[in-house]
Amino acid sequence: MIRSAICEMLGIRYPVFQGGMAWIADGKLAAAVSNGGGLGIIAAGNAPGAYVREQIRIARSITREPIGVNIMLLSPFADEVAAVVTEERVEVVTTGAGNPAKYMKDWIAAGIRVIPVVASVALAKKMTRLGASALIAEGGESGGHVGELTTMVLVPQICDATSLPVIAAGGIADGRGVAAAFMLGACGVQLGTRFLSAVECTIHPVYKEKILKATDLCTMVTGKRLGHPVRSLRTPFARDYAKAEYGGMEDEELESLATGALQRAVQEGDNEKGCFLAGQAAAMVKKEQHAAEIVKELMDEAEPILKGASQWVK
Repeated sequence: MIRSAICEMLGIRYPVFQGGMAWIADGKLAAAVSNGGGLGIIAAGNAPGAYVREQIRIARSITREPIGVNIMLLSPFADEVAAVVTEERVEVVTTGAGNPAKYMKDWIAAGIRVIPVVASVALAKKMTRLGASALIAEGGESGGHVGELTTMVLVPQICDATSLPVIAAGGIADGRGVAAAFMLGACGVQLGTRFLSAVECTIHPVYKEKILKATDLCTMVTGKRLGHPVRSLRTPFARDYAKAEYGGMEDEELESLATGALQRAVQEGDNEKGCFLAGQAAAMVKKEQHAAEIVKELMDEAEPILKGASQWVK
């Protein structure tokens, strides 16, 4: 059985985090992952505090295992959600799209484990100094907001830059990716795209079908001009946005094009105006399964690979 420092720290059975996917990772999905032995994470996204509180309580009604909340720091409701997670005393807060420094003192005082997503060595060092419990090193293969470095080069550099446990994310969808992450120095993994196929994931059937039928070149990155690149499936919306991005459109108008696009994908399956966030590993997702089955399958695949690593040493 694969266990690591992150399992002991958080009281989880397996070193597997479910990514905080905005408008997707709700209380029911998070609870299903936590019941399966991983760490389920509720995504705050751009939602107000009341929504996040409701999802935390839904998760609490389904599981007694630890859960987390992901806070997107670009959200206009970030301050509100930061207070909610403190009041609700969730076990873990992960953060993305920014620097959580101004909230960390209060979270740590409340006994919350703060595990920021980092895409650079500089941010990893800063989060270490400020008292983070662990770090998520997320490579640009992931879906949603992405950085420049790939998982292969980012993870070992983050591991070298901190004494904290490191969770690898980006491009991981099966046991081979889990094993590779451990070889790079990580002590756990975070997956988002793989959990889009979970039975408990309530995205629109069109969204789920797109993931299950994805190919190796199915994703693209837009938003670089605005300073917050995002990886999504190649849909009419993504192609049109890319044209507008480099076609002289003003920044404000370009920003408005994306407003509500993720919700339209998640809730309506709108192929023309919806933004279907997904990582490059989408092509490796082949079947719908219960979240607990995904977690167990990842571990069952990774264990013999790690045990067999000695075959390469003569």
